[in-house]
Amino acid sequence: MPSDRVLKMQNTLHRALLKLTGGRVGRSMAGMPTLELTTIGRKSGRPHSVLLTAPVVDGDTLVVVASRGGDPIHPAWFLNLRDNPTVEVSVQQGPRKTMTAHIATPEERAELWPRVVSASDFYAGYQRKTTREIPLVLLKP
Repeated sequence: MPSDRVLKMQNTLHRALLKLTGGRVGRSMAGMPTLELTTIGRKSGRPHSVLLTAPVVDGDTLVVVASRGGDPIHPAWFLNLRDNPTVEVSVQQGPRKTMTAHIATPEERAELWPRVVSASDFYAGYQRKTTREIPLVLLKP
């Protein structure tokens, strides 16, 4: 399972790649658009940003996966938006938009999970690595 240090390093490298290439490289990964999600820390009250992919884009709704690489614990960004669902999102380095995060209901997840895995089956591998059900989060304007 990736450590916090490895995850932070991956985000730092991804940001550097975007900056060095003027956004020509890193705006999408594995055919999925990347986005910067900014949440408010549930303990600190400070903004925290993370780069993610959106395996499902349905109109204005983006679906992100709280996989943390198949780790047995939820990512911090998920815990933050669970407590404060108002987030900021920048898709492919576009303008920041205020959005509302909604954790998929069991019915929504059942409909969306096959689409997530179809977009990139490494999510199925993450699910096999953990006993927790990996949450899906819908981001809506």
